[in-house]
Amino acid sequence: MQQVKKGDKVNVHYHGTLLDGSTFDSSAGREPLQFVVGNGQVIKGFDDALLDMTIGEKKKVNIPVDHAYGHRNDDMMMEYPVSDFPADMTPEVGMELQMGDNQGNVFQVIITEVNDDMVLLDANHPLAGQDLIFDIELVSIG
Repeated sequence: MQQVKKGDKVNVHYHGTLLDGSTFDSSAGREPLQFVVGNGQVIKGFDDALLDMTIGEKKKVNIPVDHAYGHRNDDMMMEYPVSDFPADMTPEVGMELQMGDNQGNVFQVIITEVNDDMVLLDANHPLAGQDLIFDIELVSIG
């Protein structure tokens, strides 16, 4: 039976949960996730979990933070002046925004604190610092 190896294009269904059992993502009700194993399109722990799986196989994998989205990085927290927000926007805690840097890169930030003059933005991935659990089903190879 064919087993997954690096370079294979795969289709998988998955259900991702945190250690407390809460779901953070799932392919339920959608097309399977398609990617090439070993190309860095998904987190390392998810990629590695697919190796040697066969079509129809299901498995549960625990992915530690180092093989998921990494640890939270305090350098990814930044203050931004309230006066630089558009006049028609009222910044609120929990609001997700897209920002750009001087190199033209776009990234997502979440407002974590608002005061009269400054807003604290968090550019860490929302799942940074978390161990993840995935139920994976290999649908197809190729």
